[in-house]
Amino acid sequence: MNARNGDLNGAPEARRDQMVRAALEVIMERGFPDTRIADVAERAGVSPALVIYYFGTKDNLLTEAMRFAEDGFYDLGASRMAEIESASGRLEEIVAMTCLPSDREELTDSWALWLDLWAQAVRHPEVARVREEFDERWRETIRTIVREGQASGEFASIDADEFAVCFSALLDGFTIQIALADPVVDARRAFELSMRVAAGELGFEWSPERRSGSKVRAKASTARRRNS
Repeated sequence: MNARNGDLNGAPEARRDQMVRAALEVIMERGFPDTRIADVAERAGVSPALVIYYFGTKDNLLTEAMRFAEDGFYDLGASRMAEIESASGRLEEIVAMTCLPSDREELTDSWALWLDLWAQAVRHPEVARVREEFDERWRETIRTIVREGQASGEFASIDADEFAVCFSALLDGFTIQIALADPVVDARRAFELSMRVAAGELGFEWSPERRSGSKVRAKASTARRRNS
């Protein structure tokens, strides 16, 4: 087998991850419509035939790149939220990770990737199914935090399902505005408006000044654990 084609019996998962990462980079740089299988293969250092062997179609590459980015988002979110005791603080953290670029340093920026996924989902049923899976995961994340806050008495007794549907849609809408660099709705404004809506619906107090304090507390908590 040609070395450029890779060793299919060597480390298939590692090789697959390599190609997914390459696809994510190329799609983010060029956009999905202008990305070719050959571009991804060149970035990954493999042959186009090997990319097709693993993924079959360009649509599958998009969904797998999106899955990789989403898994990174949720893994980071879980590690961050583990440092935060209050449900309102955990909700604030995922809103910040969604809206604020400074809170996404560990992540590949997936805003433009989401626009590509939504556009392809309109006409491609297989992409639409993955989009539905991702949206339900997002709603479930919000729903779980709300129910935890209700169980602890921190949040008002509202319908967690209805809130998750509305709030996830709100965040998605702001994501579009941020991705398009809307001059009226920038990242900070989207974050603060989202948190005001959440606080009003769930019945907890919130102010923009609280954000810096919550990050300080999280860092202090981490430091105490490391020193204990």
